[in-house]
Amino acid sequence: MVNNIKARLVRDVFFKSAICLFAFISLLPLFLILYYITKNGIAVINWDFLTSLPRPIGETGGGVFNAIVGTLILIVLSSVLSIPCGIAAGIYLAENKTGRLSNSIRLSVIVLQGTPSIVIGIIAYLWIVGPLKSFSALSGGIALAIMMLPVIVKTTEETLKLVPYHLKEASLALGVPYYRTLLKVVLPSGMSGILTGILLSVARITGETAPLLFTAFGNQFMNINIFKPIDSLPYRIFYYAMSPYPEWHSFAWGASFVLVVLTLSLNLIARGISAKWKIQF
Repeated sequence: MVNNIKARLVRDVFFKSAICLFAFISLLPLFLILYYITKNGIAVINWDFLTSLPRPIGETGGGVFNAIVGTLILIVLSSVLSIPCGIAAGIYLAENKTGRLSNSIRLSVIVLQGTPSIVIGIIAYLWIVGPLKSFSALSGGIALAIMMLPVIVKTTEETLKLVPYHLKEASLALGVPYYRTLLKVVLPSGMSGILTGILLSVARITGETAPLLFTAFGNQFMNINIFKPIDSLPYRIFYYAMSPYPEWHSFAWGASFVLVVLTLSLNLIARGISAKWKIQF
């Protein structure tokens, strides 16, 4: 009996140790990536780098201010286009769990979520860039909005499914119209999960490069016109990394560090919102 207990304890310790080891191995690449980017990028970060425009070949210095502004403009554009549509689709799927249209939308969301980003960039090129005959921030925002949609739709649907039906039932029993029940009772109850999904979708598109090569294309100058080519941090990193100049390589590391900090911040904010305002009924 005693030997059996000891053997079980030994197996338990071995199993826990194996789990901890595999968990550490899975996190090790992330830590190495963050260490390498921080090591090479933080040395480049200064006020001039963050507030200056790129300079021509042969001139020293310069920065990524236009890329930072361009990234923020693209995020705002894609959010404006995707958030209302994604939330509306998520509400519809949560309210209509069965049906031909609901199943078709769910299948479309799954297929869209698995579509490579470069394919979405090509589609945006054919839809927007081709007819307008110009690269633009608008086409880049549309491409990124398409990538955001699946995440927002699924998180909205799954969050609203957690809202107890008796809240909706009580509101309808008091004579509140159906649309006001959705807007004033159901939607606020799942707002934390919806916000988390929005932030995660924004974090996903922040580092996308392939769609922007076919749409926004990049710009050496400051531009806030959404109908003209615009710069972004992912494109600027790609452009500097492909150059033959060592100084631009260091700028690519600095821009990578800024992009990683931005992405990690969005993910941490999303996790914080999810943990603090988790739905409990």
